[in-house]
Formats: sequence, structure tokens, C-alpha cells
Amino acid sequence: MTLAAGTPKPFRVQIAQERIDAIMARVAAFQMPDTPEGGGWGYGAAPEFMSALIDYWKDGFDWWAAQDGLNRFPQFTAKIGHLDIHFVHEKGSQSKPRALILSHGWPGSFFEFLELVEPLAHPERFGGNAEDGFDVIVPSLPGYGFSGKPEKPISPRTIATYFNALVTGSLGYNTYLAQGGDWGSVVSGWLAYEGKVCAGAHLNMLGWRAPGVVPETDEEKAQAMEAAGLFEAEGAYFRLHSTKPSTLAYAMMDSPVGACAWIVEKFHGWSDLRDGGMEAAYTKDQLLTNVMIYLVTGTFATATWLYRGFFEDQSGAPVPVGARIEKPIGLARFPIDIIPMPPRSLVERMMNVVHWSDMREGGHFAALERPQMLIDDIRAFAKAAGY
Repeated sequence: MTLAAGTPKPFRVQIAQERIDAIMARVAAFQMPDTPEGGGWGYGAAPEFMSALIDYWKDGFDWWAAQDGLNRFPQFTAKIGHLDIHFVHEKGSQSKPRALILSHGWPGSFFEFLELVEPLAHPERFGGNAEDGFDVIVPSLPGYGFSGKPEKPISPRTIATYFNALVTGSLGYNTYLAQGGDWGSVVSGWLAYEGKVCAGAHLNMLGWRAPGVVPETDEEKAQAMEAAGLFEAEGAYFRLHSTKPSTLAYAMMDSPVGACAWIVEKFHGWSDLRDGGMEAAYTKDQLLTNVMIYLVTGTFATATWLYRGFFEDQSGAPVPVGARIEKPIGLARFPIDIIPMPPRSLVERMMNVVHWSDMREGGHFAALERPQMLIDDIRAFAKAAGY
């Protein structure tokens, strides 16, 4: 699918006071639900944590400071096909253009990557070499944040065509690297598989899968059983998003606190909290800034459509059984994740793995949890890929 790519237009996050007031009025009016005694996080979002977070949201959180933070790098929108795609574009210090596109997933946003932008674009400011810099591109997925909303669910494969058109058409790069976790890993996988000028992809979750590649060794089979058990315990959200997303949307679009709990519970369940609780990994400001992006843009509903689109969007030719990504692939295997990365032996049957890192700590939201570890691994992969 070839998409027309328009000229980028400058963009800034500017939310009207009336919108913030309406959200905060709903937060102030929220009544805590009854919860099982001693249940903690075992029954969902823990009441003790949510009560403290709501109190901070009302009395301590500063949206305007958060908005200033979102605006600290140059942002743009570009018309790709019929959708406006929002993105950060920070040109690096290197002498020759080297593009890197960072793709988020659910329940994240482009905010996840903002701490990575300056170190990746300007490593000399952090004790590194300017020639290791990248031109960093951080888009919002269609239906998320400040990008346009598709008319119906679309798939990660289709999103990859939008992002390829953005990088090559609107921004004019003749090659690029892709990076992503969660849905961003699926998008990045498709960019490496189908994007003719994509030079390779770095993934911190294995989302792109080749048909017909199944566990064969004892290690692979044991890991697959472990992953299936984890998904059985934690995957109810996935089944709801991919079957009845509109029913969920009626509740979440009406309740800012409900949307917050739905999102924050995933940050708890998918993160490496072995060194402490939630606030050992994230600040309340980080959690609320990410949630507020969904609320101020009214995108909770359309963000969940991606799960339905994953199954029903049949754009593109069927992928052959045993297909393999031949572009260079780098994997950062963080120990805590909703979809644990399979053993390297299985991954190498699907992808040309030139770089593999078994991380000692960190989880699903690596860019927020362990930003320096992810930065270092992206750089190491770029060198291994000869980019």
C-alpha cells in the first residue's frame, strides 16, 4: 500500500483550560468502589495506591508543567494518506543523517520515549561521541495521543505503512532504523520485513511472529507453556480489547479515574518492581502524564481498536509459512513482561538476530523503567547492524 505523504507542520500540545477543568471535575467527584479486604493488586488496581494517586491528581499534579515537558522537543504533524500523524523530530549532532523511529504501544504513548530523545540525538552532551547520534523520530500511533483517529480498527502492519511513508516521504530519509516494544515491536517488525529502506529493527518485546514457527526444543516448549500461563492470568484485557472494545469505551470515556485504573494496573503488573513498589519505578507525575494524554485527546476508545485491527485488518499479502526477517534485528530481553521473549533459538528461525541482550532488570515499559539500559542497547545494536 502506497500512501501520500504530506509536508510536516509544526505542532505544540495546547489543551484548553475548559478541557482540563472538565476532567478534574470528574476526578473530584469520583467515589471509590468497594474492594476486597487485603486484596491489594491481586484483584486489580490496588485501592491504597489508587486513593493516594487520586489525591495527588487533585492536589499535587500540575498538567501545565507536564504539558511544558511534552513540548520540550520539536513536534509536527504530517498528513499520511487520510490521517494526521503526530511526531517528535529531533535532529541529531552527527554529520550525516541517521534516522531512528521509536514506536510505542498500549497503554503507553509518545511520552514514554522523551527521556531517550536527547541522549540518542546528542550523545556528546552525556559524555559520548556526537557521531553516534541519531535523528530521532517519535510518532504517536494512529488513534493514540495527538495523531488522527482511523475510521475503523487498523493493524500494526497498516501502521507500519504509515510510519514508513512518514520517514521516507514526509521527512525524506533514504534509510532508517526502527525500535519498539509492545505494539511498537510489531510495527517495527513489519517495518523490517516490508519496509524496503528500513535498515533493521531493535525490539524489546517479540511481537512480530512468522507463521509456522513453533516451539521445538524442550527449552522453547517450557517457555511457551510459561508464557501461556501468564497470559491466561493477565490477558483478560487483551480479549476484551480485541472482541468488544466499544463496550469498554462507554465506561472509560466517561470516567477519568476508571481509565487511569485500567492503565495504571498494567504498569504495575508488567513492570520490574523487585526493588520496591510502583514509585520505585515511576513517579506519580509520569503515570498521570501518560494517562492524561489519553484523556485530553479522547483516545482511550480508538487506542483499544488496535487489538481488534490486529485480527480483522487483512491488508497486505499473506505472510508465507516460515517467513523470516532478513534485515538485522536486535533484541533486548528484559526479565519482566506480559509476553516474555522466547529463547534465542526460536527467535533466530524468524529473524536475522545480530544483537541479543539478556537484561538483568527491567520490564515491559523499558524506556521509562530503564532508559539508560535501553539507550545503550540501541546504540550497540546500531553498531552490530553496521548502521
